[in-house]
This record gives sequence, C-alpha cells and structure tokens, in this order.
Amino acid sequence: MATNINPKEIQAHLSQYKGDKYVDGWASLWDKGDNLPWDRGFPSPALEDTLVKQRPTIGAPVATDAQGKSYRRKALVPGCGRGVDALLLASFGFDAYGLEYSAAAIEACKKEEADNASWYRVRDETVGAGKVTWIQGDFFDDAWLQKIGVPLNGFDIIYDYTFFCALEPSMRPKWALRQTQLLSPSPKGNLICLEFPRHKNPQAPGPPYASPSEAYVAHLSHPGEEVPYDAKGVVKHQPLRAPSTAGLERVAYWTPERTHEVGQGENGMIHDRVSIWRRRN
Repeated sequence: MATNINPKEIQAHLSQYKGDKYVDGWASLWDKGDNLPWDRGFPSPALEDTLVKQRPTIGAPVATDAQGKSYRRKALVPGCGRGVDALLLASFGFDAYGLEYSAAAIEACKKEEADNASWYRVRDETVGAGKVTWIQGDFFDDAWLQKIGVPLNGFDIIYDYTFFCALEPSMRPKWALRQTQLLSPSPKGNLICLEFPRHKNPQAPGPPYASPSEAYVAHLSHPGEEVPYDAKGVVKHQPLRAPSTAGLERVAYWTPERTHEVGQGENGMIHDRVSIWRRRN
C-alpha cells in the first residue's frame, strides 16, 4: 500500500540532488510509488478558466497555416506529474504533450488517461479533442524533442505550474532561457504561468520555493541571465535595467477566480496569479 510522504521529507530527499541532478531526485520519488503531495488529483481550475475566458489572448486550438491548411496547435506541460493538465488541454482541442523525466510518472499519466476519461470530455464538438503524447525526458535536453519530431520554438502553448517552483532558484535563468527556446514566435506562442507559491517566505526551504510574481518578471524578461536576490531571498529591484530583446513580455496578469486549495489562504483568499507571456517582437 502506498504511503504518504510529507513536504519536509521531500525537501530532505531532494537536498541530495543539486543543480542538473534535480531530475534524478524527482524520479526517485516517483519510483517509490508514494502518494505525492504535489499531486492535486484533478486539473487546474485556473487553467480551465484561462482556456475558456482568455481565448482571444491565447488563440483557438485549431489554426490555419500559410497554405490554408488547418492544424492543431501544440501545447506542452513540462513536469506534468500525473498528466491532468495535459489531458485538460487536449479536451479543449490542443495537441498536448506531457513531459516527465520519470518512467513511473509516465505510467501514472497513462493510467490517468485510461481511468478518468470523464474528467476530460470534449469541450467543443466542432473542434474535437486533441491528441495526447506522453514524453519521458529532461526539459533542458533536446533529445525528447527529436523523439517526437517537434523543432525548437515549436510549441504554441506552454503551461508552467509547480515546475518553476520545483527548481532550485539557481536554475531559474536556465528555466527562462529554455522557455524562449521552446515557445513559438509571437503572437502565436503563449507561455501560461500559474504562479505558486507567491505567499511563501522566501527564506523557507523548498521545494516548492517561494515564487512571487517579481521572480517571474525578472527571469523571463532576462532569460539566461543571472538575477540578483538579496539576503532575504527577494529579487533586487533594478530600475535602470531594460528588458532583454531576447526575453518574454507579460501580456496578461490576473488573480484567478478559482485555483487549487494549496494556492489559497486560510480565509479562502487566492494567492495564486496567472500570467501570460510572449516573445518580444
């Protein structure tokens, strides 16, 4: 029988895996077969509302190319866990790709797809459902792209939730650069971030590491560059620093009407934010 594993145990375990070795740490947790606390059990309500209400911003799941041929737009969920959000994106009509490093996680995704089809009903019969592809690979490596035949800058939607916050802050420049390498050009390509945990003390251990909105802005506007943090773990304000021309710009930002309970305070106040980013023109 699976046993619960608490966040402190996860933090102690992952402290043994530094830098690029983080993937081995997460994979070994999946291999334990434990009930993992980052698994919410169902798709993100904030993502669902975004797909419904922000369609003018992110675009329809089906588009037309220069030759007039229709195609399904590609959506990537890195660190997809049990695959619930990738399956949600497919139910809206996107061809969705769920990426995980662990073979055990990929098996969990396949089981979720088989066991809970009712969660992922087709949202628009005129559009239909997109295809779901499960990929085992490292987000920062190109091998998985070659495996599925998708080029760099080939994803029209990337959804990032509990991935940014799972990485050691020292890896955030690399994370931001990789997003620019995977995201399609503007205005087609949109990175959707569900920012969590914004309210955590930056000096508290992670994962999840404190991920305030200022951190997303600092890193995505200067991908690949070091971003200074102060002694309290807060991004230092740099008023004279112009955004990088290679960076992403935030085109939308709001408090979601719904989100997972973990993104709310005791009184039900929603701490999470949703932001949408595009490559600078």
